Amino acid sequence: QVQLVESGGGLVQAGGSLKLSCVASGSIFRIDSMNWYRQAPGKERELVASITNVGSTNYADSVKGRFIISRDNAKNTVYLQMNSLKPEDTAIYYCNSRLTGRWGQGTQVTVSS
Repeated sequence: QVQLVESGGGLVQAGGSLKLSCVASGSIFRIDSMNWYRQAPGKERELVASITNVGSTNYADSVKGRFIISRDNAKNTVYLQMNSLKPEDTAIYYCNSRLTGRWGQGTQVTVSS
């Protein structure tokens, strides 16, 4: 059964950078598409970025040009490099497996102005 564990969140000033990681257990990672979602207080969970098993990527308009999603199949890990962070990026960030629908526990990102 796939389990996802995120890390890398924290507190950063506006304009700064953070890199999130999500490690997946199990043997299907290399054929799975992976997503990063986020949920801010009082708002619905939204898709931030996705990457297919062959590395094709897609981004929400709000993060295009600032965030980069990538993966390392040898390490069963998907990353989210977040640059030029804004206070409106503050949220809990979740990793999601498209094949299984599983979610990680989330990691908090807080951007101060």
